[in-house]
Amino acid sequence: MADRITQVPLMFTFQDAVSGDGFLAGITLSGRALMVREEEDGRWWMYGVRPGAIADAGSTLLETFTNFKERYKLFLFDVAEESKNFEEFKKEVERFFYELDDDQENRWMAAVQAIRSGDVVPEEPFSTLPRIAPERRPAQITVERLSDEARRFKPGDNAIDTYMIPMAA
Repeated sequence: MADRITQVPLMFTFQDAVSGDGFLAGITLSGRALMVREEEDGRWWMYGVRPGAIADAGSTLLETFTNFKERYKLFLFDVAEESKNFEEFKKEVERFFYELDDDQENRWMAAVQAIRSGDVVPEEPFSTLPRIAPERRPAQITVERLSDEARRFKPGDNAIDTYMIPMAA
């Protein structure tokens, strides 16, 4: 019989535009996080895996998602404020994203394996999220300069924030 889930591995996509000193950057993040209900305070916590240095909490899942996203955006705004140009901004955002936290990465993989093996079954509202194999959706970040005069913008470039969980076996 499957156990009640204690931590949920999430995959998410955020797309943001950030203004810097003389540039506009577009950032598309395909990230990973662990959603955990902490026993000490009863709050939901979202711990970043990729990027790993972000975490935030809330009383509800929606509040937790919102707080996590806001913390991520504040990081981007801080980097834009401190960067002298687009190249410096891009380098720092990519460094931050690819910086490994082995403990979080291992916890995330263990949570994925628990779902795949059937030892853990996600409960609502996680059971209603789309499912995809993590191998088909690698964690990555794209930072591109949008303030290029030759760039053409199209409505198809837009993306909403999405959240998914790994597929079971």
